[in-house]
Amino acid sequence: MLSQDTLKKIDHEVAKYPADQKQSAVMAALAHAQDEKGWLAQETIACVAEYLGMAPMAAYEVASFYNMYDLAPVGKHKLTVCTNLPCALSGGVHVADYLKQKLGIDFNETTPDGMFTLKEGECMGVCGDAPVLLMNNKRMCSYMTPEAIDKLLDELKS
Repeated sequence: MLSQDTLKKIDHEVAKYPADQKQSAVMAALAHAQDEKGWLAQETIACVAEYLGMAPMAAYEVASFYNMYDLAPVGKHKLTVCTNLPCALSGGVHVADYLKQKLGIDFNETTPDGMFTLKEGECMGVCGDAPVLLMNNKRMCSYMTPEAIDKLLDELKS
């Protein structure tokens, strides 16, 4: 179900742990599986669990706990806006409202063209850079003003 390239990446993560504790690589393994598939279907989670020698439910518990894992299809670009208190006080709610207006969607929705999914996120640990958003779980975007959002959206559309 997973490509040889992804399994090789998972093997690299597993090698960081003692042989009898390879399930410790579950977070990284799920991330690699999601990078390949775009999201984590039940079958993908089960495949990761089997590869790591753990119960599928245990892998699902990890995948469903952290918001970096997508348990349903998302757009090409997932934008997660921090609306936790420090970001909210520094404009995070306004950033969210601006993105909702620009994209024509609400939280947990995807644009009709499949380009963007908008998510609400908890603290991302960069309160001093607020308001922030995380793009595709990998790129932190700080000091998000309407102008910065417009620039980011233009970049992603091209």
